[in-house]
Amino acid sequence: MNHSKKRSLLFVIKLLCSIAIFVCMFILAIVLGAADTSLKDVWMALTSREVTETLSMIREIRLPREVAGMLVGAALAVSGAIMQGITRNPLADPSLLGLTTGANAALAFTLAFLPSAGYLGIMAACFIGAAAGALMVFGIAATQKGGFSPLRIVLAGAAVTAFLYALGEGVALLFKISKDVSMWTAGGLMGTTWEQVGAIAPVILAGTLASMVLSKQLTVLSLNEEVAAGLGQRTVYIKGILFVIIILLAGASVALVGNLAFVGLMIPHIVRSIVGRDYRHIIPVSAILGAAFMLAADTIGRTLHPPYETPVAAIIAILGLPFFLIIVRKGGKVLK
Repeated sequence: MNHSKKRSLLFVIKLLCSIAIFVCMFILAIVLGAADTSLKDVWMALTSREVTETLSMIREIRLPREVAGMLVGAALAVSGAIMQGITRNPLADPSLLGLTTGANAALAFTLAFLPSAGYLGIMAACFIGAAAGALMVFGIAATQKGGFSPLRIVLAGAAVTAFLYALGEGVALLFKISKDVSMWTAGGLMGTTWEQVGAIAPVILAGTLASMVLSKQLTVLSLNEEVAAGLGQRTVYIKGILFVIIILLAGASVALVGNLAFVGLMIPHIVRSIVGRDYRHIIPVSAILGAAFMLAADTIGRTLHPPYETPVAAIIAILGLPFFLIIVRKGGKVLK
């Protein structure tokens, strides 16, 4: 067996292991919670038409919540992987570069000025806000010579994030909608409906599929942009499409669960340590492990102090902040 076939076989094994982890987390997420359920209850809820209180709870509360968690985790992990690839910045993450706070500010403006916009209107506003946040960060970073250095982008992202967060909070206080905004920005999946899942699922699935199609070009871009241009790659065009994908993924995620930091930072780093630097491998495994991580965080939040819930944003932040500090201390070289 030659080296190429060995690498392919090794990746398939790693992919199957990732899928196994995801399946286990999904089963645990459906079974565990404030209400007692069993694997038999879950099987009955999925395969039968019988109606009981437990089966209805699984179908209408737990299932849409966990499916949404899967989608959001995959979206944030994939968007983080793409950002780290095209910027060649190990600290790149939708939450650190203004995308999620931009979407969050747009959400506050929509609830204040267009309270009857509906879920699709809120999602569209989040896309616009995410794009505005990203443009502000890269616009500030590009104002000086050598602007797109990793440090300058992170500093610009921190400044824009703080500004947009304050802007969103100010609008919420001024229009007395803080409670409504906080229900979105707390980073929770409570109350997720099948209607909401149906609205974000096509966007996230399409964005993830498109990123897989462009994963080969992203691999070349992540190594050297000059080499990519020398190989005939239309770098500006490819990067433009990838930024649109990031905006769609981040905007859809914020529209459903609010601003979740660190998912897009941690998962791609972990995945690169497992599968290497090829984005044809990083993107699908990031999607799977991102979904599994989000399911795990939500399950911990639901079972830590039942019947009360610990916000999933707090669980992720507790795990993500030390990881971020380790990356900074190692100069971005950890888990590569």
